[in-house]
Amino acid sequence: MCELTVTAALLGPLLDSDPAGPSITYYDDATGERIELSAVTLANWAAKTGNLLRDELGAGPGSRVAVLLPAHWQTAAVLFGLWWIGAEALVGGGADSDGADSDGADSDGADSDRADIALCTAQRIDEADAAVGTGEIAVLSLDPFGKPVADLPVGLTDYATAVRVHGDQIVPERGPGPALNGRSVDEVVAAAARAATAAGLQPKDRVLSTAGWATADDVTTHLLAVYAVGGSLVQVAHPDPAVLERRRTMEKVTRTLE
Repeated sequence: MCELTVTAALLGPLLDSDPAGPSITYYDDATGERIELSAVTLANWAAKTGNLLRDELGAGPGSRVAVLLPAHWQTAAVLFGLWWIGAEALVGGGADSDGADSDGADSDGADSDRADIALCTAQRIDEADAAVGTGEIAVLSLDPFGKPVADLPVGLTDYATAVRVHGDQIVPERGPGPALNGRSVDEVVAAAARAATAAGLQPKDRVLSTAGWATADDVTTHLLAVYAVGGSLVQVAHPDPAVLERRRTMEKVTRTLE
């Protein structure tokens, strides 16, 4: 039986109802950067990422992908991309359910923090190396113009260079594995809905957030909850308090997550 992925469950309805509308708007107040992606553009980036992971790095259902990235529009593309191929995101550590112990070892004594693949910034390559051992590492520059990572060590994949050659359409995985730190697709989608309710989010809300995505709960509360109500996200890095109120008005923000 075909099962929905997290991407299909949360991004799919936006693609059906408002594909050209803003899905994520990213600001970095330290650099002046502003990038806005529609639902279809975010989906295309997710598809390209999923194809890179599947075709070039050998990922699929059961693959565990360490995501060592900040709250950023490219991180959203990475997450939705790996979920489209049924892989599991590890954010802020290893599994946190289904029998995992708090020290990171599962009930069989295996190291539940071990990943098959890591996606990271250049500043976190050492963490990625520790997470995957002999596994694959792709490094993101997060450059708004798609510049590659400077002086990338031999043997690592430059995300910006590699992802551009992959197609922006994808065949979603029909039998996805665990989705986020040991949680199933259904558990992640349900947790996103609960987080949206707890935050008072309403359908079609335009949500401004300055919060990070350092843990699985952060991802659920500050990213996925927005999509659970069919909303759009204004994500601000290095927020400048002096411009936030003006930005709320300019971006027609209806809710704020901090």
